[in-house]
Amino acid sequence: MTTEGTVEAFRRAEELLAQRRPLEALRVLEPVLDVDADKPSVQLLLGRAYYFSAQLRRAERAFLRVLEFDPSDHYARLVLGRTLQRLGRLHEARAQLRLAAMMHPSPAYQEALGEINAHIATRS
Repeated sequence: MTTEGTVEAFRRAEELLAQRRPLEALRVLEPVLDVDADKPSVQLLLGRAYYFSAQLRRAERAFLRVLEFDPSDHYARLVLGRTLQRLGRLHEARAQLRLAAMMHPSPAYQEALGEINAHIATRS
């Protein structure tokens, strides 16, 4: 696949994900992974597609891979936290969401952290 074709496929996968069509996005991403699997942006998009198609363990692996490349990626930590939350691993989720909220103190991140804290409190 040419560089131009890779970029086009990546953008198409982003569009499909925005349209809530994660399985189609995964199919479109396949040739991109053959060429650029080590790019954090590709792994992040892959993880989001897995997340939205409820392939949570695969999503976790993709987000962890992004964090191997860049441990300071606050968004990867946020979506990893959300993934762990859906997997029922609340304390691990809280740790990731805390880091994300400290790195990027936006209302959405604070809300996600508050939500996980409430889930943990109700289970105690």
